[in-house]
Amino acid sequence: MNDESAPLDENETELPAIDFHSPGRFAVHNPALPPNEFAPREPAPFQLASHSPLERFELPEQAQAHALALLQQARHSLCLYSTDLEPWLYNHSSAQEACTRLLLANPRNRLRILLRDVSRPVKQGHRLLNLARRLTSNLQIRRINPDLPSEEVAYLLADGHGLLLRPQPDQHAGYALYNDPGRVRLRQAQFDQAWDNSLLDPDLRSFLL
Repeated sequence: MNDESAPLDENETELPAIDFHSPGRFAVHNPALPPNEFAPREPAPFQLASHSPLERFELPEQAQAHALALLQQARHSLCLYSTDLEPWLYNHSSAQEACTRLLLANPRNRLRILLRDVSRPVKQGHRLLNLARRLTSNLQIRRINPDLPSEEVAYLLADGHGLLLRPQPDQHAGYALYNDPGRVRLRQAQFDQAWDNSLLDPDLRSFLL
């Protein structure tokens, strides 16, 4: 049996102590955590079809609040015109829940989405794409026809009264309208025309099957 406390044998030589110098401290850089998709968002405090002033925003949190307010208050239809389904704006549990309630409330309710780039949301597994797999009858997604001229904007239409528009899709800034049927009607006509000329992308078709 070995006894660590026993004295060294005469034939054994004690090893010299190791001279160790610490190289110092190292900083550990952990990757930033992605935004919490489950943390609830608060909608903007404006009423669809009654609040008339134009509401401008610059911060992503403000855009998210206006988008959620329109999504939650829509009772008949939503139209989304987007570059890539803007994950920072729509890939969130609150947005998914609002769209689910609308589509399940009445079989005539519908959500139409026009995208310029389908590959990114398909690869990342966007929440609204997953919802489209469950509710194929009244949630439709198509790709903007690349062979036809189209406006480089991003907007959301709600019930013929509400509009959230960002003139430059790569930026957060824009404005929201809650009761402007005239302006919404013009955007709706543009959306319908683009929808009539849109395509069903093969990547999107295979994802939804």
